[in-house]
Amino acid sequence: MRSLLVAAAIVCPQPALAAFAIFPPASLAGQADSAGGRATVARARAALGRPPGAIPKLHTEGTLPGHGIRDISLVAKRDQPIVLDLALAWGLTRNRRFLDQAGRYLEAWADVYQMSFNPIDETGFDTLVLATDLIAADLPPELQRKLEVFWRRMAVGYLDAMDGTPKNAITNWQSHRIKLATLSAYRTGDPALVMRARGAFQRQIAANLRADGSTFDFEERDALHYVTYNLDPLMMAALAARAHGDDWFAWKAPSGASLPRSLDWLGAYAKGEKTHIEFARSRIAFDRERAAAGQTEYAPHAWNPANAANTFALATLLDPRFAAVRDDVMQRTGRSPAEWIGLLARTR
Repeated sequence: MRSLLVAAAIVCPQPALAAFAIFPPASLAGQADSAGGRATVARARAALGRPPGAIPKLHTEGTLPGHGIRDISLVAKRDQPIVLDLALAWGLTRNRRFLDQAGRYLEAWADVYQMSFNPIDETGFDTLVLATDLIAADLPPELQRKLEVFWRRMAVGYLDAMDGTPKNAITNWQSHRIKLATLSAYRTGDPALVMRARGAFQRQIAANLRADGSTFDFEERDALHYVTYNLDPLMMAALAARAHGDDWFAWKAPSGASLPRSLDWLGAYAKGEKTHIEFARSRIAFDRERAAAGQTEYAPHAWNPANAANTFALATLLDPRFAAVRDDVMQRTGRSPAEWIGLLARTR
């Protein structure tokens, strides 16, 4: 079937898409004085003198605290929210110092990093894709080309992996693969890559989400933590599609499973109508190893609805009916979603 699709694409090539993932060009005008804008610019200003910390390999998945590569990787990962803040600050203020520093960070990672295609280690690269959205048009042509090559390599690498039998092919790992593949595919503007990403997205909805709204990860890990960790990347992919006029969010599997149905299921816990003790019956031995090593978040404990603040903020960007759950979570827990989500919301 795939060979037929490829042949059809060769005969009838699709026009290139606008090359951005989620943030369309010039999307932040007039937001510098918003609360989120001021907070973002303040963080970016504090990072103007900080050098990039790019390393050739990130690896935290499956590691315990104190492991050398884990600690080194966690330090390097501090770059990820910083580069997004710098890029957002450029979009908000047009202060060239923010553009130059964001470009410096992106170039360092494009030059140094060697992709492993481990989606847990690399999930934070979504921030670098969004940063590229916000500054690419204003970068020197040579750096633009370098970043295009980087994101194409990421899109193709993850799509090729999903065409095979990768590790944890229906768990949250696959959802993170889909996020990275989709964002980077849209970033390239290549409709053939986007078509492949859409197919992977639909297969994951069918394989991971249940008709009652629960997820495979909830069955395996007995943790709502892994529900949000699974739904958030899928919604990021759906946001990229929505930004280009395609509605992935509402797609239903033959079983009836869909992102809206799973968000409704999670909403009962987020609103406090249901409660859950996390990891009490996890099937994964590593969850118990992490708890024994002092990572108390993996020991049995009552789930905190604050952990769904980002989830329902993302959901609201896709369907305004989830605003009520978002606002309820924020009011009861005091947790606010990431500022970039609020800034993006104001562009709609």
